Amino acid sequence: MYKPELLDIICHHRNTAGGSWMFVLVEMVDTVRIPPWSFHRQLNDAISEELNKKLANKVVYNVGLCVCLYDITKLEDSYIFPGDGASHTKVHFRYVVFHPFLDEILVGKIRGCSAEGVHVSLGFFDDIIIPPESLQQPAKFDEAEQVWMWEYETDEGAHDLYMDQGEEIRFRVVDEVFIDTSPSGPSAEKEGPSTALTAPPAGAEDSAQQKEAPYTLIGSVSEPGLGLLSWWNS
Repeated sequence: MYKPELLDIICHHRNTAGGSWMFVLVEMVDTVRIPPWSFHRQLNDAISEELNKKLANKVVYNVGLCVCLYDITKLEDSYIFPGDGASHTKVHFRYVVFHPFLDEILVGKIRGCSAEGVHVSLGFFDDIIIPPESLQQPAKFDEAEQVWMWEYETDEGAHDLYMDQGEEIRFRVVDEVFIDTSPSGPSAEKEGPSTALTAPPAGAEDSAQQKEAPYTLIGSVSEPGLGLLSWWNS
């Protein structure tokens, strides 16, 4: 994960030139290193490639998921430092970032259900969850089928409307969570005496870290018109 101290974030604003509101343009400043074997290329092309290699599909803390470079707005002087044959150029640029605003309504597909809620994917972004309290009520989780259902009341009685995997779902973004997943130094416990009897199983910490997403969207479908598209189209 990239942090603001690594990329000087000047400001960010909504992309109003068409397209979806869930993407924004973010103005950034970074120093780009160009290796000597790329000196034969146009400077803009080499810098664009390095910025995309560094940022594309990465989460910038408190900013969002970087998608692709939009444009370069300013190039400052390039320098070659002693002991390093590469050039270093301070670059001002704009980057396309996925960062929906709160209360924005999006359409995705259900990729699975668990006791924690309904997990949704947009195709390029999977870390979306709709917790049980934000589903259409009354809601019930089928442990055997591992699927949530809406117990929809009609004059003829209750009907179970299942939220099956692969179904398209319309939801509202109600919250977002950023987690710093950057590597940390050794903990104080590791510096102390060995505690083999109380130590967690091998690989437990690694698996816990792998489950933490740096950027998660929290959704809600607890209002008319939201939920599975098939509910409202039929």
